[in-house]
Amino acid sequence: MDRCFLRENFVKSASSIAVLPLRNLGSDPEHEFFADGLTEDLITDLARAGLPVIARNSSFAYKGQSIDPRTVAQSLGVRYILEGSARRASQRVRINVQLIDAMTGSHLWAERYDRSLDDMFLVQDEVASKIVESLSGRLIQRGPRHRPKNMEAWKCCVMARRLNEQSAMAMREARVLLERALEIDPDYAEAHRWFATNLWSGWAYWGEPMEPSRSLSMDHADRAVALDPSDSGCHWVRATILQYERRYEEAEQEFARALELDPNDADCWAVKSDFSVLDGEPKRGLEEIEKALRLDPISLNWYYVLKGQAQYALGHYEEAVQTLRQETTWRIHAKRYLAASLAQLGRMDEARHEAKVFLAMHPEFRISYWTATQPFRDMALLERIVDGYRKAGLPE
Repeated sequence: MDRCFLRENFVKSASSIAVLPLRNLGSDPEHEFFADGLTEDLITDLARAGLPVIARNSSFAYKGQSIDPRTVAQSLGVRYILEGSARRASQRVRINVQLIDAMTGSHLWAERYDRSLDDMFLVQDEVASKIVESLSGRLIQRGPRHRPKNMEAWKCCVMARRLNEQSAMAMREARVLLERALEIDPDYAEAHRWFATNLWSGWAYWGEPMEPSRSLSMDHADRAVALDPSDSGCHWVRATILQYERRYEEAEQEFARALELDPNDADCWAVKSDFSVLDGEPKRGLEEIEKALRLDPISLNWYYVLKGQAQYALGHYEEAVQTLRQETTWRIHAKRYLAASLAQLGRMDEARHEAKVFLAMHPEFRISYWTATQPFRDMALLERIVDGYRKAGLPE
């Protein structure tokens, strides 16, 4: 992992920060999601304030570990660490947080909040404001975050955004939770955003029928941006779906707006890589996914699929094989690109084996359906990918 970029681009900033997962001090293990959800929301809040915040996946790699914050800061390439704990009991919540300067080891600020559960979002706002105040001078203030109106809706959304990343079955479970969140709070922007993502991935990647999910995903993405126009995530989700609707110029504008709001949004850089590769700019796409990987050093597994896709598009098949053979990519869509890369290298036995493993996990996959869903503008690349799929033995 390239730590030099992190040191140069985060530590040089007087405000670079990582939010470590809040420890769950409650007696009920089910409250673990509560502490995790608080952590994720704080990461989002600080990013919206203009702070370079390390991405959630990298922060959560340290969950449950007892490590010196200075060691974590050095590993992630940040200047400041926010750590603390959360305890939920009945309708009360107690949150302890402290902000540490990892260069000096000093505590810049610490606070304890003992509030009604109904005040939790106010507490989050206050914590974020205190950190911004402590690190002021290099920040760009954004508009206020669009908060949910109901704790149950928030809980459903926290659980769903985790499930969205796992499997087709988990995605369907997440959809039920998101439907419930929107039933409770129809104006919950983040729930609309994740529901749009869920519906889109169902037809674009998991073999579900295009309609009505395709039109519904666009509707929910539009609604998310309308409700929370200052949220980077809402914009890049809308950009992704616009891309798959072949509304390319609008998609490019939405990606630009997302990165204007949060230039350190690793997920945005990752999904923009897909846009660039399918648009016929694989070199730019590889640069974008590598930037995402540097911003989120312990990255989500789908980042590597996009890196392998960019490498395949460039004809770097050996490098694509190395990227896509990582353990983290095992149960996702990586193996179809892995099989195609091996086939292009003439390693047919390996290619056919990887294709069989992929089909065992994705029996619904058909080349014709996949081709119909993907918004390629570089048709030569599409033909080369399909050629690799066919050589590997994936079904028409």
